[in-house]
Amino acid sequence: MRLNRYLSQCGVASRRGAEEIILSGRVSINGHIITELATQVQPEDKVVVDGSPVRTETPVVLVLNKPKGYICSRGDKHERMTIYDLLPLKYQNLHHVGRLDKESEGLILLTNRGDLSHRIIHPSQGAEKEYEVVVDQPLNPEVMAKLVKGMMTEEGFARAERTWMDTDYRAHIVLKMGLKRQIRMMLYHLGYEVTRLTRVRIGWLKLHGLAKGAYKELTPTEVERFFKEEPAKPRLERRPAGEDEGIEDHRPARQRAAEAREPRGFKPGGRGKGKKGGPPGRFGEEKPAGFRPKSKFSPRSRSGETGRDEKPRGRSGPPARRPAPRGPRRGPSSR
Repeated sequence: MRLNRYLSQCGVASRRGAEEIILSGRVSINGHIITELATQVQPEDKVVVDGSPVRTETPVVLVLNKPKGYICSRGDKHERMTIYDLLPLKYQNLHHVGRLDKESEGLILLTNRGDLSHRIIHPSQGAEKEYEVVVDQPLNPEVMAKLVKGMMTEEGFARAERTWMDTDYRAHIVLKMGLKRQIRMMLYHLGYEVTRLTRVRIGWLKLHGLAKGAYKELTPTEVERFFKEEPAKPRLERRPAGEDEGIEDHRPARQRAAEAREPRGFKPGGRGKGKKGGPPGRFGEEKPAGFRPKSKFSPRSRSGETGRDEKPRGRSGPPARRPAPRGPRRGPSSR
């Protein structure tokens, strides 16, 4: 097993965090300081981090339905109730994955696996968190759109991935970010106050069937589902039916709309080459092989003929402006 994975399973840090610990020279195996990330750990090896021996623990992942009024902390100087007051002694060494504030409720994971924590918390991994939100004033589609567009809050730029309304006062908000009190701050910025906030989903895991204050341990198969989930990808627009259907179109919408209005084969601003003969005409029709296009720069004679290889040029477009006729000259000569 690679050293960074070993440290992650020991609960020291995530795999990326373990790599930083290794590179800084804080890890030793059998008395030798190790800075090579590819080092393999054998079952009989003694691994020490910052002077303290570490060993792999039996992986445990716990899901808890946090009630309102509990804080996510191991201890509190104000002697408030914590989520660890709801758990037996054997689970007191687990760390919570993310947080829910005191007034919020719903799903929260506790584990000794650093790699799972990184998978759930880091926005780049794509683990979605869905919340059911109740507010004090009626909502509307414009507010939902502003939540997805995003805004600046005290904690930085905040935005939602998706939103939808259940009723005028209740909505669902999906996040990947994890800013402090993010949903409350976003809605407060829009003039709303959250009266109830419940996390109802983390990735594939839903709240259904778990009473408030209750917990259960996930099976290894259920835990692996968090790692098998593909990160959510942005939704891409597709071309209209009949134009390479099924192939994602990354062109700007304005360009696609302009090309949809133009006949196929028409190239604005220049002449392209035809398939068999000469260049295409105005709307893409093919011309004979010996045809040569007219040039507005070719000299024209007074008789209306063009160069030696060109046909007489017919009148096209608006007529040429003729000089206004002059009146009789006035002066001594006209008398």
